[in-house]
Amino acid sequence: MSTSRNSSVASFATASSHQNGQPNETPSSSIHPSKAADDEAVSHQAHVRGAAAVTNQEEPEWSPPANGPLKTPIPRPAKGCKPNAPPALTTEQELKYQTVLTAVSQWQTIPVHTHKVVQQMPMQDYERMWLTRECILRYLRATKWVVANALKRLQSTLSWRREYGADAFTAEYISPENETGKQLVLGYDKVGRPCLYLSPGLQNTKMSDRQINHLCFMVDRTVDMMPPGQESACLLINFKGAAKGTVPSVGQARAVLNILQTHSPERLGCALISELPWYVSTFFKLISPFIDPVTREKMHFNEDLAKFVPVHQLWDKQPGGALKFEYDHPIYWKALNDECKSRKEAYTQRWVAGGKQVGEYEEYLRGGNVPCKKVKEGNGGNVEVTREDLAKLSV
Repeated sequence: MSTSRNSSVASFATASSHQNGQPNETPSSSIHPSKAADDEAVSHQAHVRGAAAVTNQEEPEWSPPANGPLKTPIPRPAKGCKPNAPPALTTEQELKYQTVLTAVSQWQTIPVHTHKVVQQMPMQDYERMWLTRECILRYLRATKWVVANALKRLQSTLSWRREYGADAFTAEYISPENETGKQLVLGYDKVGRPCLYLSPGLQNTKMSDRQINHLCFMVDRTVDMMPPGQESACLLINFKGAAKGTVPSVGQARAVLNILQTHSPERLGCALISELPWYVSTFFKLISPFIDPVTREKMHFNEDLAKFVPVHQLWDKQPGGALKFEYDHPIYWKALNDECKSRKEAYTQRWVAGGKQVGEYEEYLRGGNVPCKKVKEGNGGNVEVTREDLAKLSV
């Protein structure tokens, strides 16, 4: 990938990316098939009930350490800061979702590159796990509910992640980029969105592909930190101390916007941009035509950050923040990546326990108090789409 340079500003404006993990294979049963199926259903329902019981227990309110500044990520939103319920789908929207689900469930191979003619390789479990119900709906919304376009973009993203190597970036490879704490996943906003801070004034590296890799890596970590029921992130960009040379060119910003808007649609909940010098304001005006209109509506310039983020979870380096946080790279970097690894492992285990379903519910996968797709929908988790249904769709 040849895109390079700074990972700041609205280059990020459509925050993104989804996170995957490689699940373990479940052991096969040697008992009678019908009994095995019954036992599996009973076992899985018990697993769901047990998980729900744990989730139902009210977690204590998080509070910062009393003996010094915080140096690690915050594990959960403040009490009462919960995601908004998604709007109910119309009959036509549900039908279009089922059409896409039926199609992607049948995918056996995916191109290894985004070029038109290229080698196909078998789908991997972690790629099927990425195809959740909410992921499919995000792509449908991003394509204005045109089924053919949603399918094309879903396949394109899977190929792009293979080509770009997004799932192969390691914490060790990315670590030098974040030694100054120029990107932080820290705290949650008032609707439970994890906050990703970008601080261009802390830029510590020269132009390279790894700067863009760094941004994609941190977006994936932000997704890992999402609580059950949450799909989007809160982006905070503060330009205090940023030199003119830290602002990317319009061409570089367009390249990053293309990656994030194409392959991580509907991931930005809001973008809070503060302390802009004049040259950054000019930069935003120049790139504004390339930012999706829906994204532009989510961008807020020099507003009161406390309207969006509880002050005790808002970093005190930001205007109005009360959270005393000190960036210590070895401590923070290990804590963030250990926490994300633990969450990904639990996410993968739930996907396996739920029957490795394409179209699984993200709220279940994140440990929410909901059943898996197999239990919730019955019929093995699949809904049949008839020819008559397809004929009704305006695709």
